Amino acid sequence: MKSAKLIILIALLAFGASSSLEVRGQSRTANRTSPDALVKDLYWQHNHKHSPFFQRRSRALLYKYFEKSLADLIWKDAVGSKGEVGAIDGDPLYDAQDMEIRKFAIGKPKYEDMKARVEVSFENFGKKKTIVFVLVEGKTGWRISDIDYGESGTLRGWLKSSALPTIRTSAVAWSELTVCAFVSQ
Repeated sequence: MKSAKLIILIALLAFGASSSLEVRGQSRTANRTSPDALVKDLYWQHNHKHSPFFQRRSRALLYKYFEKSLADLIWKDAVGSKGEVGAIDGDPLYDAQDMEIRKFAIGKPKYEDMKARVEVSFENFGKKKTIVFVLVEGKTGWRISDIDYGESGTLRGWLKSSALPTIRTSAVAWSELTVCAFVSQ
């Protein structure tokens, strides 16, 4: 009788251990979210004041959503701007500084050339806007490789040329100074 109880106990322990391993394995699979689910989670975090943009506490938070090279550019901009306006001078999820968002929708992913594209559409102050998230799948799942704002450019483009606005501003200031000097003579 004791040996039967011992066998049952061992079987229960073995079953419990194997099912806990399965749950752990499932959670890893569950972390590999679809491209649109990743974008949806980014907006949810952003709307609940946990956006990875502009924060300087956790680089890992950026890696959760963005491909490493883009995450590093965002981090560099956030840390380098030291509380001032950096390359990202508005809300990067709405391509705007002021927002009154209506008719918000996240589209289904479209797959092409080993990438996924997820369109996010909304109206801001009555003006229709579509932003396209470009995602790539890596070892840790889908990550955002870039955000295409249409005529406004791309997030990666803004960040890569973040030194240019300083140069452009200097050039504009120099030309204005030259014009002012010419006019005052």
